[in-house]
Amino acid sequence: MVDISPRRRREIIDALRRGTVPQRGLDVMAVGLERFQESLLAELDVTADGGAVFKAVRGEYGAGKTFFARWLTETAKQRGFATAEVQISETETPLHRLETVYRRITESLATEAIGPSAFRDIIDGWFRVLEEDAIAAGADPADPAAVATRTDALLEQRLAAVSRTAPAFAAALRGYHGAVRAGDTPTADGLVAWLGGQPSVAASVRRVAGVRGDIDHFAAFGFLQGLLAVLRDSDYQGLVLVLDEVETLQRVRSDVREKSLNALRQLLDEIDAGRFPGLYVLITGTPAFYDGTQGVQRLPPLAARIGVDFSGDPRWDNPRAPQVRLLGFQQESLIELGQRIRDIYATGSPAAERIMTLVPGDYLVAFAAGVAGQLGGRVGIAPRVFLRKLVDLLDKIEQFPDFIPDAAGTVRIAARELNDDERAAVGGLDAIQLDV
Repeated sequence: MVDISPRRRREIIDALRRGTVPQRGLDVMAVGLERFQESLLAELDVTADGGAVFKAVRGEYGAGKTFFARWLTETAKQRGFATAEVQISETETPLHRLETVYRRITESLATEAIGPSAFRDIIDGWFRVLEEDAIAAGADPADPAAVATRTDALLEQRLAAVSRTAPAFAAALRGYHGAVRAGDTPTADGLVAWLGGQPSVAASVRRVAGVRGDIDHFAAFGFLQGLLAVLRDSDYQGLVLVLDEVETLQRVRSDVREKSLNALRQLLDEIDAGRFPGLYVLITGTPAFYDGTQGVQRLPPLAARIGVDFSGDPRWDNPRAPQVRLLGFQQESLIELGQRIRDIYATGSPAAERIMTLVPGDYLVAFAAGVAGQLGGRVGIAPRVFLRKLVDLLDKIEQFPDFIPDAAGTVRIAARELNDDERAAVGGLDAIQLDV
């Protein structure tokens, strides 16, 4: 059995039943990630101390890149960080449109206590901290005017550095605070939306704060810097930002690809220059993205910065390097993961004894082999389907007292159960036998 709360158990099982990566509880599923843990925790400590980190993760489909990213963000939340996960796509979130990336950051911003979007809660919390600091500095809590005056003075002090690079961010914060204080909810709503990068905020609202237009590509970095300042003053350790599926850049027009790669290089340069204290950036991509002619290699300065030679024995991969690789699941790790999920499911289940009796370790060995066999022996792409099939099996054992699993662990996978990436990874459906 596993020591896990009912809520975390439910969230994990529900996500696996849908064939998705759980948002929480990944620490109990982290099979094979132990070799990265020490280095990642050290990098988070550097970030919390005012440094910044850029990390690249590579792996084929099914290697666990999304799981790795979620595991990192969950670990970071537990250590006091805010996190944001942005899916890069050609149409909805193109990487070369940094204003769109910033908007997605604020939309997905989350903390240990607050789910997406935590942006407004963080802004409001920052003003509460300012007021508490104003009172601690001598303002009479019984005199609202005195507290407001001292709070405004603290606001100016703490936004001084941001005002030099992103004066509009500081101006909008002032306007938002004034609207909240005056009870002007529509103006406050509009200004916090504008601060979060939302387009088409009414001009009448923007005039209250003295700002114009929408946030553009050039202002996005300044607004990110302002967000980091707010997080730092709100006692968060920093921000962990995941840019997932960056390999989609390989499929866009050449001019868009060049702009996107240059935006990535610019972000890395700004991190190295110390402009983003408290920022940890993780990007994920396939080996083809890092090594192929349509990816990072098209921009030599970027390739030189994050390139790592992976031609040697994987056992000696350096987890401190700017780029690390995930090797994907082997049969042993797939079985270990299955055991963990079985134990999580059995925890709190009324059919726990039946589950442990009907799904022992040797049955999981046969079940894992059955799933991989249906996928042409490609264990590396099997985890999602394997876990979904396993949860389905456990559901049946729990719900139907007369249900007995196939003694040989036989598994059938219909073509419709595979997604496009899984079909591509096994080389097309014609290469494997599926129950259609």
